[in-house]
Amino acid sequence: MYVLAVNGSPRKNGNTAALLAKALEGAASQGAHTEIIHLYDLNFKGCTSCFACKLIGGESYGKCAYRDDLTDVLAKIEKADAVIFGSPIYFSEITGEMRSLLERLIFQYLVYDENYSSLNLHKKPVALFFTMNVPENMLKVIEYDRLVHKYKIMFEKHMGPTETLLATDTYQFIDYSKYVSTAFNEAAKAKVRQEEFPKVCQKALEMGISFGSKPTE
Repeated sequence: MYVLAVNGSPRKNGNTAALLAKALEGAASQGAHTEIIHLYDLNFKGCTSCFACKLIGGESYGKCAYRDDLTDVLAKIEKADAVIFGSPIYFSEITGEMRSLLERLIFQYLVYDENYSSLNLHKKPVALFFTMNVPENMLKVIEYDRLVHKYKIMFEKHMGPTETLLATDTYQFIDYSKYVSTAFNEAAKAKVRQEEFPKVCQKALEMGISFGSKPTE
């Protein structure tokens, strides 16, 4: 069992990375081989719209033809038995690096037929971890719930059964006094970090255990 995590956050020790680490810890406890990829370490582009993945009879039909640091990542995702993608939500979207990855990953499978079907015949369990500054009671107000649902539907169609995990009202700074941050209540943020974030980490751990214990095909 090979469980891969992809970190779409610029921080290797932030909220998103912490959740991914917990999930991999859970998977490893079941004997799975685990690996994490930090997208911000890589040099790559999003989809260049070359359409080589859709060329009838083409060598790269169903596969992204562009070659850069993402090429090996796409190969590892293909090889993995389960994949966990994690990203903060910035300005109402996942990070640019994660979005670029998804363009290359999902578009290669998408068929321009009547059903917009998928070429991916090797479906696998997927988890999507989202971290965000907004509190849970604002998710519907700013339509973050729709954002999460959109990606869940996309992954379920082209990658496999997909679970989601959200960490809301996340802690941003070690010391809020060093930054212009009067929009936030530091004490309240610290309370959420101390009381609620560990619960989300536990859920990530349990999801990792579940992934690590699934039989491989």
